[in-house]
Amino acid sequence: MDFVPDSTVNKLILLYVLDKMEIPLTENSILEICSSQNDWINWMDCKDLLSQLLTSKLVYKPNNDNDETRYNITVAGRGCISDFYTRIPKSLRDKIDSFASTNRLQFKRNQEYVSKNYKNEDGSYTVELKILEPATASTIFSVTIKADTRNSAMHACTRWRDLAPNIYEAIYSKIIGN
Repeated sequence: MDFVPDSTVNKLILLYVLDKMEIPLTENSILEICSSQNDWINWMDCKDLLSQLLTSKLVYKPNNDNDETRYNITVAGRGCISDFYTRIPKSLRDKIDSFASTNRLQFKRNQEYVSKNYKNEDGSYTVELKILEPATASTIFSVTIKADTRNSAMHACTRWRDLAPNIYEAIYSKIIGN
């Protein structure tokens, strides 16, 4: 017989995921992890459960100056997981543990090194590249550049995730001099 989680177990699964990922996650990241990539929780249920966990103060939104809201588990949420994690089947906990250890760094990088571009009136593109502080999602570094074509703007955004740490380190050491 297949395991069919109820609303309470789904809330525990969501809290368990937030606990194991160890970083504040955007709603899109949570939906991707729990629904799109793993089918642990139905997409619509996941959105609703996230709202319920926020209302019950088991999850909170850290303050940030970025456009995208992030969610993190509270101390009460960690206590809830500590008390009731056994209601999540061990096989599912193992899958979540494995997913978190394999993918945590990639999700962290995707949320810390953000980029976007938009078209200007003259046909060029403005590319905004940022590094966000992990816990609060506050901007710690930002650079805006102009690209001649959409392809070059998209290329800059794609490369940013890989190059951001080195670029930041080089600029920081040149300016601060430590």
